[in-house]
This record gives sequence, structure tokens and C-alpha cells, in this order.
Amino acid sequence: MIQLDKVSKSFKGVKAVDQLSLTIVKGEYVALLGPNGAGKTTLVEMIEGLQYPDNGEITINGLRWKKDDTQLRKLIGLSLQETKFIDKLTVLETMVLFGSFYGLSKERAKEVMQVVNLEAKGKAYTVHLSGGQRQKLALGIALLNSPQILLLDEPTTGLDPNARREIWEILLKLKQERGTTLILTTHYMEEAEQLCDRIVIIDSGRILGDGTLSSLLATFSRGEIITFQLDRKPSNGELQQLKGVQELVWVGEQAEGRLVVEDITQTLPRFLALINAEGIALLALGSRKKTLDDLFVAMTGRRLSE
Repeated sequence: MIQLDKVSKSFKGVKAVDQLSLTIVKGEYVALLGPNGAGKTTLVEMIEGLQYPDNGEITINGLRWKKDDTQLRKLIGLSLQETKFIDKLTVLETMVLFGSFYGLSKERAKEVMQVVNLEAKGKAYTVHLSGGQRQKLALGIALLNSPQILLLDEPTTGLDPNARREIWEILLKLKQERGTTLILTTHYMEEAEQLCDRIVIIDSGRILGDGTLSSLLATFSRGEIITFQLDRKPSNGELQQLKGVQELVWVGEQAEGRLVVEDITQTLPRFLALINAEGIALLALGSRKKTLDDLFVAMTGRRLSE
């Protein structure tokens, strides 16, 4: 559905996107992750036709910007990070207005309002909508022309958890019922994990990793994590020498730390036996699989939120 071949884009001599190649197939949901300045927005704007690459080629369903603009606009629906609405138009009037750009009927506007759960707000002025309702309206506008491809730039930023999950449910339903292709930029790790088939991690305009979360973790950030707090540190670095321990990190001056281990179920009993043998009191304990956030830190040296 989308093919980027050695695409580059520079601004005042600084490369925002650097020889980047990417293939996205029909019906795939792909998350683009990267810190601020990584090149995500520039990449998405080139796919949207808002920017043109300096070098390389972008094809969308076999079509190209500058040559096939009209057909491409019919294929794509997009929602930016923030959408401005006319305050004194109602939700229905706003949907009808945007639908008119595609020659769509009022009935189509009402259909999409049902899809994004806004039918009860049809007569409400946009100025009175909550943050979640505004994001639903933006998503509804993106869906008016029944796009084959959705491009969403941080669609749930600033929303409370309930509103965020409502957006997720709408997007997952679109995938199941229509086979929509999605490119999503997000700062929410859980959002990428819940929605997307693939995760593409970008930094300095290049792809650092591309695959499922499990495959990326297996390649770039293996292991599981045990966190703990003790009343004192064990002697002689015995924790570091426990079988299955890949890394031991102490937090500050306290006897609080983190073990990166090959297998929690194998190492945790050994850890508990060791501190028990030394008469050390366990004050707190946690264990978990590695997450997308751990992966991002391993690949870029910082958290996505930084």
C-alpha cells in the first residue's frame, strides 16, 4: 500500500529524513516512534503530500504525489495533532462542511458520527466539546471519505485514559471491518502496543528498528526485570554473580535496585534465597517483562517522553 525508497529530506542543511526505506502492506497498523526531532512528522508529511522528498520515491497504492494528487486525496484520511474547528458550528454542521469537500451527503456525515460515537452531540457547538469529543470529531472528519489509509499524528495526546481507550476501540473496529491501513505517531507506549502490528523506531531521520514488539525486544533488549528494595545491600557483589543475572543497577545510596535477568521464574527464587541466607529484610519487590519503553531506552539512550 505504501512504499518509501531511499527517501531524504533536509531543512537548512539538516537532514530530517535520511535515506529511509519502508514498506507498509494493506490492512497493516504501523506505529512510528521517535523522540522530538527524530524525523517522524517530516516523514508523515511526505506521505500525506504536504512535503516533497529531496531524493527518493514515495508510492501509495502505485500512485505518486505531483502526478496523481486527486486520486491520492481520495485514498487518504488524516488527523493532525491538533485540529481547529469553527466555534459556532455544531458537530453535524462541521461534518457536513468537510463532507462537502468530497461531494458527500448529510447522511454520510451522520453515518460517520455514529462510527465515532458522536451522534448524541450533533447539535452541540464545537466550542463546547471536551478534549476527547474534539479528537473523535477530528477522527470522524478523517473517515468521511472512507479512506483506505489513515494517518494519525498523536490522536490521543492529552486525553484521559477512558477517552483514549474509546479512540482505540474505534480504530480497532475499523481494522476488523474495513481493512484500513494505519500509520500512527504516538508518545504512548501502550497505544502502540495495543493498536499496531508493527513498530518502527526512528531517530535522526533513520530507522533503528522495525518489527513486532516481541521481535524487537528479542533483538535489541532481551531479558526481564526484577525491582527490589532491601534494608541493606548484600556483601561482596553476590547479586551480580547470581546465575541468570544480566545486569544489576543500584538506585542512589539506598539498598534499592533493579536486576535484568534471563528468566524471572529461574532467578527470583535464587535472589530470595540469597537475601534470606544473609538475613536481609525485603522491603519491596516487583517483577515484569520488558516493555516498549525499555526497548526505546535500549535503542536510543532515552525515554520516548524525553
